[in-house]
Amino acid sequence: MLTWERVVKFSHQCGPEVGVCDRAWVEIDLEALAENVRHLKALLAPNTEFMAVVKADGYGHGAIPVAETVLAAGANALAVATVDEGVELRQGGITAPILLLGANPSPQHIQALLRWNLEPTLCDLDHAKMISGMLARQQSGASDATASSPLRVHVKLDTGMSRLGVRWTEAVSLLQQIQVLPHLQLASLYSHFATADELDPGTMRQQQARFETAIAQLQAAAIPLPKLHFANSAATLCNRASHYDQVRVGLALYGLYPAPHLRSQVKLRPVLQVKARITQVKTIPPGTGVSYGHRFVSQRPTRLAVVGIGYADGVPRRLSNQLQGLLNAGGQVWRVPQVGSITMDQLMLDVTDLPDVKVADVVTLLGTLGDESISADDWANQLGTISWEILCGFKHRLPRVQV
Repeated sequence: MLTWERVVKFSHQCGPEVGVCDRAWVEIDLEALAENVRHLKALLAPNTEFMAVVKADGYGHGAIPVAETVLAAGANALAVATVDEGVELRQGGITAPILLLGANPSPQHIQALLRWNLEPTLCDLDHAKMISGMLARQQSGASDATASSPLRVHVKLDTGMSRLGVRWTEAVSLLQQIQVLPHLQLASLYSHFATADELDPGTMRQQQARFETAIAQLQAAAIPLPKLHFANSAATLCNRASHYDQVRVGLALYGLYPAPHLRSQVKLRPVLQVKARITQVKTIPPGTGVSYGHRFVSQRPTRLAVVGIGYADGVPRRLSNQLQGLLNAGGQVWRVPQVGSITMDQLMLDVTDLPDVKVADVVTLLGTLGDESISADDWANQLGTISWEILCGFKHRLPRVQV
């Protein structure tokens, strides 16, 4: 768990004398986060609610401060993946509704979600019966004064993601059986898009048509409809017909776009920056190998800056000899190349052409410095992956510092 509170009090005085910021850190701009929420909410109909997805420690940004910020900015509810993530938010003082997106079928998980008032996703009838039975046993010994309210539960339909959820054609059967189980209150019915970020909307439309068919079948069976939600970040940006009663926004909260063609839909600001300090500056002669495997060999007298961050902090080793850093030297911002293999705790930059660079200077590895910027998308494109993975990769030994 991140020691956010300890870091925040040093956020405006990080210098070599402050241990928490003497090596490397992640800066979190909570005002940018709040601004992103406001811009995204402006895309919604007045009655459409906003669920903020803060799983995976708020996509690496710090779950509790992210949750506090998005709720203050207008989010109505939160979503996480695991019981532990939900418990962390409750222990941090968060009282808003929390949806568990993952399956949590074990008795131990069910006891925890009951204790902490977390709202589970139901994927089948057995899971629903287990929760209902545990609630019945819990309340059998309680007086009227201490009996708890029904537990709010959510049913997920698989409309084409082929991940969690009951097949959309079985919606009527499942909801008919769930609605008669005691101690459960059906809070929502939802699904998840598999291709909303792609240029071809065909699969997205097919999934939504299946969802609409399930809704029509429920109405025909006289089953009261709960709250409906389907849109992830991409669909929130490009498919207003999928907004229904609520949207579930993840990546866009943090200022990144699910796909380049969605950039024109709304203005977002990246919330996270990754910075580290130079710990040594040295000059090596021509023909000298650098780092493990000598995958870089100097062709000239080369001035190296050793930077205190590595793959144990979340900088992918596969970016070796591809990475760049931003440095302010001589009153100007420079892009400098990383050379040699990225190691567990350190990496090297070639600063031969920058004589003003010195120990303790700050290198921006992800973020903006002056007119230059390096984004999680840049790293993801170089690695053939997605920005979600980059954001979630920064390890907890990097302090999160509020700016």
